[in-house]
Amino acid sequence: MDTTTAQPSAGTSGVEERRETLTVIDNRTGRRYELPIADGTIRGADLRQIKASDDDLGLLLYDPGYADVAACKSAITYLDGDRGILQYRGYPIEQLAERSTYLEVAYLLIHGELPTKEQLDRWTYEITMHTFVHENVKSFMQGFRHDAHPMGMLLGAVGALSTFYPDAKAIDDPEVRYLQVVRLIAKMPTLAAFAYRHSRGQPYVYPDNELSYPGNFLSMMYKMSELRYRPDPRLERALDVLFILHADHEQNCSTSAVRWVASSRPDPYSAVAAGVAALYGPLHGGANEAVLRMLKRIERKENIRDFLKGVEEGRERLMGFGHRVYKNYDPRARIIKQAAEDVMEVVGRRNPLLDVAMELEKIALEDEYFISRKLYPNVDFYSGIIYEALGLPVEMFPVMFAIGRTAGWVANWLEQVEDEEQRIARPRQIYTGERDRTYIPIEERG
Repeated sequence: MDTTTAQPSAGTSGVEERRETLTVIDNRTGRRYELPIADGTIRGADLRQIKASDDDLGLLLYDPGYADVAACKSAITYLDGDRGILQYRGYPIEQLAERSTYLEVAYLLIHGELPTKEQLDRWTYEITMHTFVHENVKSFMQGFRHDAHPMGMLLGAVGALSTFYPDAKAIDDPEVRYLQVVRLIAKMPTLAAFAYRHSRGQPYVYPDNELSYPGNFLSMMYKMSELRYRPDPRLERALDVLFILHADHEQNCSTSAVRWVASSRPDPYSAVAAGVAALYGPLHGGANEAVLRMLKRIERKENIRDFLKGVEEGRERLMGFGHRVYKNYDPRARIIKQAAEDVMEVVGRRNPLLDVAMELEKIALEDEYFISRKLYPNVDFYSGIIYEALGLPVEMFPVMFAIGRTAGWVANWLEQVEDEEQRIARPRQIYTGERDRTYIPIEERG
């Protein structure tokens, strides 16, 4: 957009021809500005021309958390939080979760279209052939303490991959970029399983290339003395659905971290490691752990109404409800709820927390207090119950999240490095500190 077209003009006239512009009148100077509107946005740079004086730097947007700033253009994920819509490349998440596999969805996110059978077979083969990691990675992982957090181990291991693949720095080469995408999607489950086995004091299990993507991960996690691990197809499918639901979610904290680091043009392993680091935070990847703790505190269905009363009075916090973006029922929550039922059937025991969760959801969705505040269950509300049913410690919950999100991270990384409009991320600040102070020798201070 040519910002020179947004010139100040004197005064105001009568009815003008409708244009895609925003008229701003600066009450400090009385000057009027017309800012071009494109895709429902104005350019932040267009605000800089609005000055109170010649030596003024111009207006800046102040937006902590960047909740109302669009930092990029993307064709990957469409999200309408008010209507509860989530689409990958235009395909509803409900259809993909019902009919697709994670690797097919990963192909869609990367390439922009669903694959043909031949393309999917080739893609699956490429991913499968890159699941192994260099033997030195095992030594690297073994260097962590026995009680190291699996997410911290994953963070270090992903970043370390850049030293194993120095060719990854050639990000202007399309073939090199594609190879790193394949490597990251293929190796993330291996690194995650190694982190889990290390935390359990168990030997690492190599990938089994005859298994599916989720089946191979289950094998690397749980295989013991048996010659061949054969995962239950229902568990494979439940895990596949979880990975699909977590594959991408627009410009969330971790995806934005990947893009911001990518803006300085390092290798993709360094950028994705930034995503893992962001996901490590309890406000992002640790949300389902908070739900699990809440359900354990409630303990029984009979205690739900007292708990919800405490929420209304400000004494308790309702975890897993509401979302920064969604103001309607998170479409992923409906799907994952069924996946939780399927996992319970496989493990042969029904986690009583699932019954507590379902009753809590039912009561809350009939309560005007929560309805008026548009508090609906999100994807974290049931995912922790599934992970616990699989025998995973809470420390592994964000690791599971990271495996599925890898496809979205690398899709956004590709889009970022190929976008000619993007520059190195460099936000401005509002300085609030002291100025123009004179240095005082230490012997003269205080």
